[in-house]
Amino acid sequence: MSTASPAQLTEKRYTTPKRGRWKRFKNNKTLLLMCFPAVAFFLIFSYMPMPGLYLAFIKYNYSDGIFGSAFAGLENFRFLVMTGDLWRLTFNTIAYNIAFILLGNMLQITVAVLLNEMRSKWFKKVSQTMMFLPYFVSAVLIGLIAYNILSYDYGILNSVLHSLGLDPVKAYSSPGAWPFIIVITYLWQSTGYGSIVYFAAIMGLDSEIVEASEIDGANAFQRIRYIVLPWLKPTFIILLLFSLGGILKGNFGLFFNLVGANNTALYASTDIIETYVFRSLMTNFNFSMGSAVSLYQSLFGFIVVLTANWLVKKVSPDNSLF
Repeated sequence: MSTASPAQLTEKRYTTPKRGRWKRFKNNKTLLLMCFPAVAFFLIFSYMPMPGLYLAFIKYNYSDGIFGSAFAGLENFRFLVMTGDLWRLTFNTIAYNIAFILLGNMLQITVAVLLNEMRSKWFKKVSQTMMFLPYFVSAVLIGLIAYNILSYDYGILNSVLHSLGLDPVKAYSSPGAWPFIIVITYLWQSTGYGSIVYFAAIMGLDSEIVEASEIDGANAFQRIRYIVLPWLKPTFIILLLFSLGGILKGNFGLFFNLVGANNTALYASTDIIETYVFRSLMTNFNFSMGSAVSLYQSLFGFIVVLTANWLVKKVSPDNSLF
């Protein structure tokens, strides 16, 4: 039973919360300091530019500025829909991202499982290093390598075809070939990095469970099927939700350096939202249209994340984000 007097209880009621918050702040100051760069990053690059979305609702001109230009309502969105560009950009961006997410995660999980099954530590480290290197290769360099392979006049591919007596290929005017080229290039560059995430998750698996399965007679495929893959399920779901949040965000560096932003012959299969916004800003100087596309992109991604998280919560509540 408490022996504190009413005066002491009153004092405690008014002073404890403030002192408690200050005490928690002092106890967690190191963690808060570590969080500061991330908080500052999102404030500066995600929240402070948000007033610029007003550009999507005006007919911008340089002389009047952002808040002096005429209000246009949804006119920029209506024009974007009427031109048909919005549907092409949306389809291309989503189709590429679905291919990146599905094929990328399948390859990353496969590579991580194979690395875990390797018994030679030397070969495992060399393999990880070789697969990790493409992630650090600049997109500019990747575009240069692709040009030296696919160029009609000077490319290695046409040189080989010419030596075999075959007709040369006009890769930079063949839209049908570029979805395969872009997806293969992306997988080559990202598989090593993504596999490290899954491999780290496998390293957290209790070795006693694996040893018990081996004693019970489970072979390698059974261990992977019934122990390793279920263990990777939460990691896969979290990475999938993060990926779905950016399903309308294209890899601008990859697309721009591989294809370029002004190759009209390839627009049908390679033009994504990022390259369209870049072209609107740098070539057509249409800031309002670029902002309209960006706002559409953000709202669509937000809805996709909420929907995906709701579905995950229905199927596996422990793995949902919120």
